[in-house]
Amino acid sequence: MTAPAPEPAAVPDGARPGPDGRLRCPWGTTARDYAEYHDTEWGRPVHGDDALYERLCLEGFQSGLSWLTILRKREAFRAAFAGFHIPAVAAFTEEDEQRLLADSGIVRNRAKISAALHNARVAAEWPPGELDALVWSYAPEAAGRPVPRVFADVPAITPESTALAKALKKRGFRFVGPTTVYALMQACGLVNDHLADCWCR
Repeated sequence: MTAPAPEPAAVPDGARPGPDGRLRCPWGTTARDYAEYHDTEWGRPVHGDDALYERLCLEGFQSGLSWLTILRKREAFRAAFAGFHIPAVAAFTEEDEQRLLADSGIVRNRAKISAALHNARVAAEWPPGELDALVWSYAPEAAGRPVPRVFADVPAITPESTALAKALKKRGFRFVGPTTVYALMQACGLVNDHLADCWCR
């Protein structure tokens, strides 16, 4: 997920204390679901083809929507998409696609659903570990990255996310623009965009 924009005038631009007094990135204090996701998942390294495929799908479904919407529908997405097990999703039929379009538990967007199924079919043709290796090969060196102090310091895209998006598209993936890919990089720990004063950093 791209770090959600703070609510105007409600959330300061820097880290702020949550109910427990710990300083967090501002978006991590706006809802209980956000706080748990911020504290336990966002920015922590994620490996595995299926796990990265899931995150890539969910980031694609989030495009144009609140990440909170996706977060609250995540278990329904997992149920609908066979746990995001790449070979299982790659075997989905037209009937499965129609089932997904009728599933009110997920985001029923035809283009996003079609892209998720298409991407599974592409990834299913790769050797095990190749998606993981490709994604992580674009992780920048942490030593050269400035530590964000305020929300405005966190980028929406980077040269690495642009390059990874291009590489995924070249390999046949769809719905993987540089903003979506950078959100994946943030969420899966390829970069650390927790603010300098955030306790998770």
